[in-house]
Amino acid sequence: MLTFFTTAKPFRGHSAIIQRNALESWKRIHPEVEIFLFGDDEGTADAARELRIRHEPEVERNARGTKYLRSFFDSAQRSARHNLLCYVNCDILLLSDFRAAVERVRSWRKDFLMIGRR
Repeated sequence: MLTFFTTAKPFRGHSAIIQRNALESWKRIHPEVEIFLFGDDEGTADAARELRIRHEPEVERNARGTKYLRSFFDSAQRSARHNLLCYVNCDILLLSDFRAAVERVRSWRKDFLMIGRR
C-alpha cells in the first residue's frame, strides 16, 4: 500500500498531542501502511514505540543542527517495504479522502508526484 515518513518537533506539550493525533490518523488510512518517524528529538523514540511505528533516530544535520530533508527521503526510499512513499509534516491529519485521492491518481499513472496543501 503506502509508506509514510516524517520528522517531528520534540514530543512535549501541545505539539506532542497534535503530532500523536496526526500519526494515528495515518495508521487508519489502511491496515498495511508503514510509518517512519525520523529524528532523535525529545520523546520521539517513546512516541514511535507507543504508536508502534518505525523509529529512525539517525538524521543528517547541518552545522546549525537543522535536519536535512534529503536524508529522510533517501533512507525511506531504501528501507520502505512499499513502492508508494509519502512525506507528510508530522502535524497533518489525514482522513479517508486522502486514500481515495491516492488511489484515483494511481489508477491514472503508475509513477506520479502528488502534492497537497492545507
